[in-house]
Amino acid sequence: MNQPSPPAAKRPPQTFAAIDLGSNSFHMIVCRLNDGELQVEDKLREMVRLGAGLDAQRFLDEETQERALACLERFGQRIEGIHPSRVRAVGTNTLRTARNASEFLGRAEQALGQPIEIIAGTEEARLIYLGVAHSTGADTSRRFVMDIGGGSTELIIGEGFEPQYMQSLYMGCVSFTRAHFGEGRITAKAVKRAELAALVELEPVQQVYRSLGWERALGASGTIRAIRTVVQAEGWCKEGITLKALKALREAMLAAGHIDKLQLKGLSAERAPVFPGGVMVLLATFKALGIGQMQVSDGALREGLIHDLLGRVSHEDVRARAVANLAKRYHVDTAHAERVAETAGGLLDQVAEAWKLEREESRQWLAWGAQLHEIGLDIAHSGYHKHGAYIAEFADLAGFSRQEQLVLACLIRNHRRKISSSSFKRLASHRLHAARHWMVLLRLAALLHRSRSPEAPPEPQLKAGEEKLKLRFAEGWLDAHQLTRTDLELEAGYLQAAGFGLKFA
Repeated sequence: MNQPSPPAAKRPPQTFAAIDLGSNSFHMIVCRLNDGELQVEDKLREMVRLGAGLDAQRFLDEETQERALACLERFGQRIEGIHPSRVRAVGTNTLRTARNASEFLGRAEQALGQPIEIIAGTEEARLIYLGVAHSTGADTSRRFVMDIGGGSTELIIGEGFEPQYMQSLYMGCVSFTRAHFGEGRITAKAVKRAELAALVELEPVQQVYRSLGWERALGASGTIRAIRTVVQAEGWCKEGITLKALKALREAMLAAGHIDKLQLKGLSAERAPVFPGGVMVLLATFKALGIGQMQVSDGALREGLIHDLLGRVSHEDVRARAVANLAKRYHVDTAHAERVAETAGGLLDQVAEAWKLEREESRQWLAWGAQLHEIGLDIAHSGYHKHGAYIAEFADLAGFSRQEQLVLACLIRNHRRKISSSSFKRLASHRLHAARHWMVLLRLAALLHRSRSPEAPPEPQLKAGEEKLKLRFAEGWLDAHQLTRTDLELEAGYLQAAGFGLKFA
């Protein structure tokens, strides 16, 4: 008699957190993954107005920094006990543009107790779309998604969970309110000036969006949600936001004449100081792109961060696809790259413990470095490692933060020839130790495959001290491969200059 199968053991719940350091507000969401179902445990938001703290020279003033640090300390207390691999914190437009962003980040990471990544505008757009797509369920229609932040506005067209066209424009509720309503006065001239400024930003992309088209327009941001609340509370529209309602809102702002005199139903006191700029950005976008009505989504950047983080944990990392696409674009010899990656992984296994390297993360980065170490060849052979580093640093790579692209660029730049110490100085402090050692392993793997033979060389034994390496090959192998011996002699000199000692026998 067959016995019924025992029920599958449930995995213990896992807690994840995402933090968005926006130009207007800081947001945090804490979620629990319980037996495959994502449940929101907590949401926190503080109106920090980071973008308002930028002076004319684009330096963050001390008062704003202190306000931001106090917020991050509170966020840090909430996420104590959550494993660092389950937390992701990102900075957006203001931290992309602030000239003292690196100094602030050091203090901010200490306050939060977690690394903070700065993401590019297109990556911000991708994550916003991901958050919106997951919040709207199984909707497979073509969607236009808009998010008005404090300093930038993201516009995305996509289907399902895949964005197809993305732009990040330099206009936001904080920056536009400061630029056009800086003294609080809402005049016809100021309103016209703000609208024209937004239309100028939209002009280069409006035809592309109009030609692509969409079935549904969705807004995702505190600004758009606030506008929806006001126009519905005032009775200007019943559902979502319409162009007619936005025009009525503009006239109501003009009638008030000053930000301090805005008496709009549903408008909070903390939202009012940056409200006019956001309204004009949205109104101009409706006009430029021919939007008649927009619904409002609950999902946004922080929800996108959570789902992206879940993908990384479940080995569905969008970064792997971005690397593969870049390798294809620059016609990489994938068979050779795979051989280099395999050798680098084998060397890693021998030294991971001695060098205190996390194996899974290190194997991933070595594989990416191997896949892309020759992308510069598509430009020119001379200095191709430098060309490749430039591409890796400045290309739009889905899933990668700016700091992560610097790591990738550093590995590519330093996989051969003289090691650039300046490229390591640009890395985040928590990445430095691992990146220096990944670089050594990638260099050795690339060197051992310099002949490009499809037959892999016998894997040498590698022993490592803190900054020392010793390679041992099979008896007689180096004597039979004099070019490799010569390469290793040169490599010992390169590594010595970077603080590593290399011996081989």
